[in-house]
Amino acid sequence: MLVVHHLNNSRSQRILWLLEELELPYEIRFYKRDPKTMLAPPELKRVHPLGKAPVLVDGDVVLPESGAIIEYILNRYGNGRLMPAEETSDWVRFVFWLHYAEGSAMPPLLLKLIFQMLPEKVPFLLRPLVRKIASGAQKGFVDPQLLLNMDFWESELAKTGWFAGTDLTGADIQMSFPLEAAASRAGALLGRPNVRAFLERIHARPAYRRAIEKGGPYAYAKP
Repeated sequence: MLVVHHLNNSRSQRILWLLEELELPYEIRFYKRDPKTMLAPPELKRVHPLGKAPVLVDGDVVLPESGAIIEYILNRYGNGRLMPAEETSDWVRFVFWLHYAEGSAMPPLLLKLIFQMLPEKVPFLLRPLVRKIASGAQKGFVDPQLLLNMDFWESELAKTGWFAGTDLTGADIQMSFPLEAAASRAGALLGRPNVRAFLERIHARPAYRRAIEKGGPYAYAKP
């Protein structure tokens, strides 16, 4: 039995979705964010030293990182599903998006979140100064990077509606979280009909809905 250590409102939701698409049996271990810090609870460090979700446990295998988990599941249990044939152009795209999601897409989104939260985390008298610094950092660096990436998504999705071929693959599942987070934090849907259509399409999938039902409330499910 595969075990997914699942944190609410996190990247781990897409692992539940993957397993539902593959119709594999699995067990969920639930964890809740600290309501003040929004960080994962310390109990997750008992599963893996990094203390983050998702973590997949499969017998003796204890594996964090969404991209690695998706690749592991597809290679071991996918039987060719949800991934293009190797050495094809779609397979190259599949590998790219699987790594791009966390390597390039998520860092500016995380910075956006940090700079939005930062003014409220400092003493009251310092807030005007910190707010000014945070606003400048967002306008000068973070927002241009976000726009660059979001325009890239829009143009790539215009080709087939999916990231690695003409149908859903693990690359789309991996990319779902950056697009959902962007739609929530950075207005990604404005003027980007292909991004909107992608999110509407994945949110309507029965496997995606089942994953939400099993994983619990997920703030990013509605763009």
